[in-house]
Amino acid sequence: MANDHAYAALMGDLVRSESSEAIEALHDHFNNAVDRQNDERRPALASPLTITLGDEFQGLMISFLDAVCAARTMRLELLGHGIECRFVIGAVSLRTPLNDQRAWNMMGPGLGAARAKLNDKRSSSLYRFSFPTDPLLERLLDAIGASLTAIERRWTETQRSDVLAALEGLSATDIAAQRNVSVHTVYKVQRSGELDLYMTQWHAVREALAAMDRKSGGA
Repeated sequence: MANDHAYAALMGDLVRSESSEAIEALHDHFNNAVDRQNDERRPALASPLTITLGDEFQGLMISFLDAVCAARTMRLELLGHGIECRFVIGAVSLRTPLNDQRAWNMMGPGLGAARAKLNDKRSSSLYRFSFPTDPLLERLLDAIGASLTAIERRWTETQRSDVLAALEGLSATDIAAQRNVSVHTVYKVQRSGELDLYMTQWHAVREALAAMDRKSGGA
């Protein structure tokens, strides 16, 4: 039985995993990140994030906004362990029944396009998007994704930690107290980590995907 609901595919692939010297640790961190999103975002999952190979996963989510938030959370968690993972968020309409136990054995428009985007290793961006029926939106989101990736790759560990704390809602005063430094120091770290630009770009991505959810009937 066909399922015409529009889903948000979320796919991920570890970068250069085959050259890692600590495969066991890499495997553990990757599995933990996937499991954590399945636990924390259970209501948002149509088909759970499922590891299809040792270094790849895929799943279907109810909304594009949930999918990109899951991707960013996983990205920053893995980044804390020095691991890079590329992500694709794509629009999918199933022509086969939804498998709500494992993200396997499903077919429909959009799945192939998202998979092809994930397998395209020419781009260095870690946030990519697949909207075959809206190529302009896809290009714009890809451009923002490339910029977000570039900012993240420039972060020092302190910048990453302070940005992550800000994303979790902590104020500069809260962060300063945690690190036993001045508020001025926190602001300086946030400026050098391009927090304002980073948040502006993420806000644009979230607004665009929220609009896609409203258009497609997602959450």
